[in-house]
Amino acid sequence: MPLRMLSAQEGANLRRSAGEEFLVVLVGEEQGMRVAVVSDIHGNLTAFEAVLADLRRASPDLVLHGGDLADGGWGGAEVIDSIRALGWQGVMGNTDEMLTRPESLEEFAAKSAAPAGLWTMLRQIASATRSVLGEERLAWLRELPLVRTCAPLALVHASPESCWRVPAAEATDAELADVYGPTGQSIVVYGHTHVPSIRSLDGRRPGLLINTGSVGLSYDGDRRASYLLLDDGVPSIRRIEYDVEKELRALASSELPGAAWTARTLLSSSPQMP
Repeated sequence: MPLRMLSAQEGANLRRSAGEEFLVVLVGEEQGMRVAVVSDIHGNLTAFEAVLADLRRASPDLVLHGGDLADGGWGGAEVIDSIRALGWQGVMGNTDEMLTRPESLEEFAAKSAAPAGLWTMLRQIASATRSVLGEERLAWLRELPLVRTCAPLALVHASPESCWRVPAAEATDAELADVYGPTGQSIVVYGHTHVPSIRSLDGRRPGLLINTGSVGLSYDGDRRASYLLLDDGVPSIRRIEYDVEKELRALASSELPGAAWTARTLLSSSPQMP
């Protein structure tokens, strides 16, 4: 069941605010497309498989991924292998960069007021995940771009300039347009915060700013997996039930560093400290 499905009138209003390019490419009678964006899986294979099953039912024309594919869960290798086999294009997330360029974590941590224990745990998880993935998968992650454009849509993990930083939740339309407008696209989709949202920026570019939420590690109080479906220009956040207890059992038997921390996050569907 979608977290929010727009009415026909709301969809029409959003299409008008997003501009003519949006109308021609996504909702034209002959060129209408169904586009899915799947982000922030974090190695949660159980949630990912449930989303794959829903995608088969939804049958989109195009599926993109928003990064943060493997780190933090026991099934990262399987997730990456599936995405590569399916041919999904996407972007680099901050944990993907952390895995392939460890100094990026240190650069971010040096500017953060978060306790040292958080970064210690993240280093341990990243080290274990690198060992599981192996160099060939890491090389594939390393080549992911920060921005993927499929006009009139631009996909980023967090923002066009950084896969680590997003505007504050209370950012104004003008501030959001300053950050995401340089993509030059009518629609911008991102992830990173693990909190889904659909926001219209009236009279600005992008006209439509969408957060997909997280497949594998929700932070909005809802345990279900979350992903975006654009159906002939009308966006909805799809929420998919999956067997959380099965995922918790797999985590407990994985011996992955931070497994108990991830389990608490899954149970609470909110950010936790290690």
